[in-house]
Amino acid sequence: MQKQLLLGDEAIAQAALDAGISGMYAYPGTPSTEIMEYVQASPQAVRNKVHREWSSNEKTAVEAALGMSYAGKRALVAMKHVGLNVAADAFINSAVTGVNGGLVVVSADDPSMHSSQNEQDSRFYGRFAMVPVLEPRNQQEAYDMIFEAFNLSEKYRLPVLFRITTRLAHSRAAVTGRVSRAQNAIRLPSNPRQFVLLPAIARKQYRALTSVYETLRTDSILAGYNRLSAGKGRGTGIITCGIAYNYLMENITDNRNDYHLLSLAAYPPDPRQVAELVGRCDQVLVLEEGYPIIEEQLRGLLDRDVKVLGRMDGTVPRDGELNPSIVAAALGMDATIGKDVPPVVRQRPPSFCKGCGHADVYAALAEVMDEFGPGRVFSDIGCYTLGALPPYNMVNSCVDMGASVTMAVGASDAGLSPAVAVIGDSTFTHSGMTGLLDAVIKDSPVTLIISDNSTTGMTGGQKSQATDRIESICLGLGVSRGHLRVIIPLRKNHEENKAVLREELKHNGLSVILARRECIQTASRNKKAETAEKNKTGE
Repeated sequence: MQKQLLLGDEAIAQAALDAGISGMYAYPGTPSTEIMEYVQASPQAVRNKVHREWSSNEKTAVEAALGMSYAGKRALVAMKHVGLNVAADAFINSAVTGVNGGLVVVSADDPSMHSSQNEQDSRFYGRFAMVPVLEPRNQQEAYDMIFEAFNLSEKYRLPVLFRITTRLAHSRAAVTGRVSRAQNAIRLPSNPRQFVLLPAIARKQYRALTSVYETLRTDSILAGYNRLSAGKGRGTGIITCGIAYNYLMENITDNRNDYHLLSLAAYPPDPRQVAELVGRCDQVLVLEEGYPIIEEQLRGLLDRDVKVLGRMDGTVPRDGELNPSIVAAALGMDATIGKDVPPVVRQRPPSFCKGCGHADVYAALAEVMDEFGPGRVFSDIGCYTLGALPPYNMVNSCVDMGASVTMAVGASDAGLSPAVAVIGDSTFTHSGMTGLLDAVIKDSPVTLIISDNSTTGMTGGQKSQATDRIESICLGLGVSRGHLRVIIPLRKNHEENKAVLREELKHNGLSVILARRECIQTASRNKKAETAEKNKTGE
């Protein structure tokens, strides 16, 4: 079959197309974004009429995919790890309802928080929901595993969680493809009550789920991805999870037979394999990206008999990504740190793009807020969070998607006035609308600034569900037309924008200021595309 040089994200997307998906659902979030972008740009997806529109948030994405599964077809969902928090209600209950067509949920974790507010481990959600979890070691395995993930999903009638991390998502390797599979035909569930989680039904299905979860431990597909190899003597045994296997191999390629090794890529693991490894060792080192999930399970069972090393005892750092040097140190080897990075290429703090509309919003807001005092601006997840940095130093919170609105409401309930919330257009439709409804109902003395750049800018300029809809959404939620103001964040409008901000901050009630200006990056790309099209047509 043809070989392609693919990112891990792209390998997953191509595999899903080849495995016969009928729908792809996602909300942009690094490091998962490229999965949907690949599907959207794929001629194969166009030919096969695969649904591939962005969803408003991760919860709606999972629910729509579950609806496609209900109709008997295969669906893929993709998000970053914190997106799985948003989707948790639908995801966990989908394990109780079960699925009809295959359903695979990809969660891209971000250890070391390269572009995230935490580094949680999605494998926890797999255990919580009691569903199979697959965690590939490399891009080829990611491609191959997607086929098995859909097979597992349809075999056990369960969603499958597919966990990757930043390094796998955003590194490239040669991937050999397979022959494409046709899409499923529409087929309604054989059990008409399967998706109706009334308590009497849910209790019965939950009981069946707990039984099925135990059988997963010895499933041949899952066990086939977990590899046990014997070493010499007793000594140290090593358990690796997913991509950590590669970091280990960089250190022990020439003497791997000295170690007993269990390489995990599927969960729940077969306890017999774990017992066999442990029976050959005096101590076990666990190398896993993220939380000490396997290590914690081993300690609960084996602390009295076998010494367990890993993140919990400090052998491996408790936080951050693994790398070959960390693994070398855990094995007692000399760790190669590498040369010092020259100052010219050292990491610099991020900043707004030149000409960014968010910068003009903060420039005006900073001057007006001087009149009211510090500590009153609640922000959200997006490019505009950079307002926390110099020279603006304006942002006092950034917790999760949509929290700017509700934290400002809570602060105003406590008596803080004025309370200001800053949110982007895409984040507003993701999670901000419900908070605004709370503010409308209470007429909270909050000034909400929706910094609308008509795109999901932080993740590269994907479509925003809010484009050309924000005024009607706000009015529909009950915002007073007299206190729904529109400004254009440009330097030439600086004094005028300050006047609008000052006026609404003094209003003893809810006001919404829509600061509308297209993202400078997407505007530039659109202009280049326009010019190229004109040149092509000879206009």
